[in-house]
This record gives sequence, C-alpha cells and structure tokens, in this order.
Amino acid sequence: MKFVTFQYSPTESRPGLVVGTVVIDLSLAFFEEELRSGRPTDAHILAHKYGNGVLGIIERQDLVLPVVRAWEARAKAGELPAAVNGEAFTHAYGEKVFLSPIPCPPSTRDGYAFRQHVQTARKNRGLDMIPEFDEFPVFYFTNHHAIVGSGPVSVRKRHLEKLDFELEAAVVIGRAGHDWTIEEADKAIFGLCIMNDWSARVLQMDEMKLSLGPAKGKDFATGLGPMLVTLDELAGITTQTPKGHVFDLQMKAWVNGVQLSEGNVKDMTWTFAQILERVSYGVNMIPGEVIGSGTVGTGCLLELNGSGITKNQWLQLGDEVVMEIDGLGRLVNTIVGGH
Repeated sequence: MKFVTFQYSPTESRPGLVVGTVVIDLSLAFFEEELRSGRPTDAHILAHKYGNGVLGIIERQDLVLPVVRAWEARAKAGELPAAVNGEAFTHAYGEKVFLSPIPCPPSTRDGYAFRQHVQTARKNRGLDMIPEFDEFPVFYFTNHHAIVGSGPVSVRKRHLEKLDFELEAAVVIGRAGHDWTIEEADKAIFGLCIMNDWSARVLQMDEMKLSLGPAKGKDFATGLGPMLVTLDELAGITTQTPKGHVFDLQMKAWVNGVQLSEGNVKDMTWTFAQILERVSYGVNMIPGEVIGSGTVGTGCLLELNGSGITKNQWLQLGDEVVMEIDGLGRLVNTIVGGH
C-alpha cells in the first residue's frame, strides 16, 4: 500500500491511499465503512478507532489495514463511490499537494550507511577512510518538528551559506519494541519513503569543529515523501540476507532539471535492520519513528563539488530539487526565502 497525507484545504490535511493514478480519501473511506455497518460516524469516534492521519493508521494497523486493503481491492475492481457525505471520494494523483506522509513523526534519526559517500567526502577533505565506520552504524537525531513534504522549503539567510540537498531513503517504524535482533528489526519496519536531509554546510561545519552535531546545520528542514510505501509493495525487489533486508531501488536527484545524483538503496553498507538493531539497544521504539539511510554516493553537492563533478555549486533561492526512488515516487521542492 502507498500512503500519503494530502492538503485537503488551507487548514486541513487528510490521509490518502494511492491506487494507480488516484488517491482515495481515507477519512471518507473510514466514514463510509462505519456508516455501511450501522455504527456511529462522529468525528471523535472515528478518530478513536482509526487514529489521526497516517500515523494513527500505523499505530492501529492490526485493525485499520484490513479495512484499507478492502478499499484498495474495490479501487482495483472499479467499485469506488464517486462521493461520500457530499465530498469527492477520490482525487487525481497530481491534483493535491502532498505533505510528508507523517507531518510530525515522534522522532527523526538519520544514519550514515553508504560507504561511497563517507569515503569520497573524507578523501575530498584530505582524510583517510575512518576505520570505525565498519565497526557499527551511527546516526544522529534531527528536528522532527521541521518535516516538509513536496512544495516550497523555506530557508533563512544563513541556511543559504552553502545550502545542500542529500538524497536518501528512510524507513518508518510500525511496531513498538526494544533491543531488536536483525530479524525483529526487519519485522518492525512499516514502510519506506524518500528523505531529503537538507543541509546548511557552513553552519554544519562550524558547529562540528566542537565535536558535536550536526544540529543547526540540519534542524531547519527534513524532506519526507511523497508516499510511505509498505514492505509488501516492495517484495519483488527485496532480498533477505543475514544482515537484513536489502532493497534494490534506484535513486536519482536533479537540480533545475539537471541530473546530478544516482545510486541504489541496495548499496547501503549497513542495512536498515542493522541500523535499527543499534538504534533500539536499550531504547523503547514506537510506531511512526523515522530513520534515514544517510546520503547515497554522489547524493549531495558537498561530495560532488569536492570530486569536481560540479563546480562550487550550491542551492539558491528559486532552485528546484527533485528526488526519485523506484517505487517510492518523486519528491519535488523549491527553495524560497523565509522571514
């Protein structure tokens, strides 16, 4: 299944399910489900049963996913209603603005899992590959209140000092737990989405001289979306290994229509399961938490500039950044000035 959160009105967002080229309004699907069964359809009762948004669906997945699958089957059979409760039941895929599938996750972490990116970035700074990279997967926390989906990304003046994108994939946790094994970690993953770890490089490099961070160089925005795709949708490109699931998904990024980045999720040196094994050590994990892969090789201007592929290129106001991962859609953003 492919979940989205779309902007229904200037003040309201709703969860949706992508089936082919249409988006089902799941708020209306849940309303219709209860109405057809003769149960109450008050908003607070629906929220109590089905949760709030895509996060609520993940938290109540054992109850809610069978309902969603039934509506998905009706969509594929051409049996959807045109309207429910006087509102359009579906929308064309490109008709609505997609927010992050989970606009405010319980937490957001980002990993450092692609050897090519780490090795090249260090080489460009005259440094040898750090041996600790092969000993354990590392991650940092970023601002889960600064999540963006498709559309404009607002930045301040200091963010424009070497503003960068980072092409990544991310997983969203579906089950609570702690101290996971590799096998348990794979089972805890609800789905995957694209992540853009927006980075203000001057701020980042200044603070990391103090052996902490990244923090201010990252905390202004993290892009997620446009869809959260469940693992069953990715079964055909998933390989089970002793290190955990490996996902064969091509990754690409463009700036102003020029392709700059290309890689594959399968090239992660550390799998998501291995990252989660470490993340969950001594920590209670909860549904909806987001963990990024780290930047794929060639996946940011910092690396591309250092390798001479681009010539001191950094993002400017008005630039469009497009990220695409097979099966996960296209995340499209434009840089705008903030206040």
